[in-house]
Amino acid sequence: MKLLENKIAIVTGAARGIGEAIAVKLAEHGAHIAFTYVSESSADKAAALVGKLEGLGVKAKAWRSNAGNFQESESFVNDVVKEFGTVDVCVNNAGISKDNLLLRMTPEQWDEVMDINLKSVFNMTKQVIRPMMKTKKGSIINMSSIIGIRGNAGQSSYAASKAGIIGFTKSIAQELGSRNVRVNAIAPGFIETDMTHYLKEGEAAQSFLSKIPLGRFGSAEEIGNTTLFLASDMSSYITGQVISACGGLNI
Repeated sequence: MKLLENKIAIVTGAARGIGEAIAVKLAEHGAHIAFTYVSESSADKAAALVGKLEGLGVKAKAWRSNAGNFQESESFVNDVVKEFGTVDVCVNNAGISKDNLLLRMTPEQWDEVMDINLKSVFNMTKQVIRPMMKTKKGSIINMSSIIGIRGNAGQSSYAASKAGIIGFTKSIAQELGSRNVRVNAIAPGFIETDMTHYLKEGEAAQSFLSKIPLGRFGSAEEIGNTTLFLASDMSSYITGQVISACGGLNI
């Protein structure tokens, strides 16, 4: 049984890592996928993902678009609605980190993290709620982080942006509940991707693993599974919530 048959799903920042895994998982369950990537260097990966998704029997298209820019987000969502007809699911996954101690952090580093991680969620949500409110259905899934709940030294900008996503999620869920539009967040823990592979090396790995009750890092596919649950009618009575997919790190 496919849980998202013929649904239209947007995934931002999907050319690699967690975003790619989410796009594939939603496509496996019948969703047509519109996704974004930012840098020209990701164009080949984006094209390869389009081919992979189409191989699963769904329609897929990639846009080079910066979710942290309001005008680009508006143009992107308008194009998706023209191309696909509507938007049923929006996964706000685009994100970066610019880790630094506060004493060394520049205003420019702070602003870049806020624009890509937090402002992007505002930009995209503001655009997709229009077609969702029109059809009186939809699921918005915002990618937060366990760091947004627990904090972490050297990651104040990242933690603040991800904590802001949680507050935004809970507020917009209250605004849109009467229109049958659900808004939830996922807070991944340490997930194996090309951005986190260095965490598995040497003594640092054991330090991280010792704090995780399940004793291992998570996989991008497991975040995809959590996203699928929130995107589908299996979570039809869930809104305004944060699911910590972290192996128990937040216990």
